[in-house]
Amino acid sequence: MTSKTIGGKTIVGKTIVGAGLAVALLAAVAGTALADDTPQLTELSPDGKDACFGRIYDAAHLKVHPNQKVGRIFFYHGSDPVSHPNEEPSSGPSGYNGFLATTVRGARKPEWVGGWCGKDDPQSGEIHCGMECDRTMALVNVDEKGRLIVSGVHRNLYLDAGAEDELGETEFARQALGTEDDGFRLDRMPAQTCKAEFARIDPVDPALGAPLRERLKPDQPFCYGRDYDAAHLGSHPDQLTHTIRVFRGPIELAAFAKDGDPASWPDGADIEVSVTTRQNAVEVTQSYSCDGEADQWRCVASARTSDFSCDIAAREIYLRRGANGTMMLANPNSSLPIIDLCSKATDGETASDDKVYRLEPMPQAACAR
Repeated sequence: MTSKTIGGKTIVGKTIVGAGLAVALLAAVAGTALADDTPQLTELSPDGKDACFGRIYDAAHLKVHPNQKVGRIFFYHGSDPVSHPNEEPSSGPSGYNGFLATTVRGARKPEWVGGWCGKDDPQSGEIHCGMECDRTMALVNVDEKGRLIVSGVHRNLYLDAGAEDELGETEFARQALGTEDDGFRLDRMPAQTCKAEFARIDPVDPALGAPLRERLKPDQPFCYGRDYDAAHLGSHPDQLTHTIRVFRGPIELAAFAKDGDPASWPDGADIEVSVTTRQNAVEVTQSYSCDGEADQWRCVASARTSDFSCDIAAREIYLRRGANGTMMLANPNSSLPIIDLCSKATDGETASDDKVYRLEPMPQAACAR
């Protein structure tokens, strides 16, 4: 139960969050309280600014320490150096004030953890950095030369508690840190050096631009869509969708102006999705109500445009920013009105090729009712 990665997210389903989001939210509350009660760590940051310590081990050092896997290590004291702007309207501070990134030999990018650092004894020079589930990230202190001594690093730092028993000795040895990965001596470095190191974990794709909550305003209509031509449909015989539109118009704008909270945007935003299929050229429109969830909008089908006899609360789609101004729509569980949302065919994962759409911005007239 660490927070070692934010990369590799999937657009479909709740796999971005789920139980992990609950842990993160609880950690945020606990961490903020802890941070408020923790004295300023002047040993790490005499001026109160973000502090960075790091070391890159050369080949000579690693040759004489064959059981040390870590080739690069950086410790950052300050605000979150990893997370990107997301779709949650207000992301409060995590409470984390210590972040550790290590890159093992042969790895392309670092792994990382964040935790809450403070002193158990105000008179002691030792600082304890803890993580969720009452685990220790590391013990740190600054020596007489200003170097940061990082100790108490467990081999399962990036693994779940009990991983050694679950994985077995051989696999644990492969995934865990080395037996000499402890007692690091790190030099003080500019804060920007650490930020650059942590940026290697989940590089920003500049083509994605601003998140949807910034790109799409609460009081402005939008229209995204795609018309699939014969060539595309010919190469995707299992795709049912012929045309698709995602939009907010005057009705949705008025509803949000009446009952929505712009400070919580996009929570409570209504959208419409219209589709035609190969079999039916008649446009079918379905309403959804959206909330920001990590870097997606999670949109749940509503009965506003249809009279359903079944519970459609679990019929969800997901919106996410795409490259170069596009919008990605994910339909992981047959939640688009391509087929009857009450049909048994909608109970489970989407069986056709109608799973992920890349939609282009269109004039509002293209989405007119």
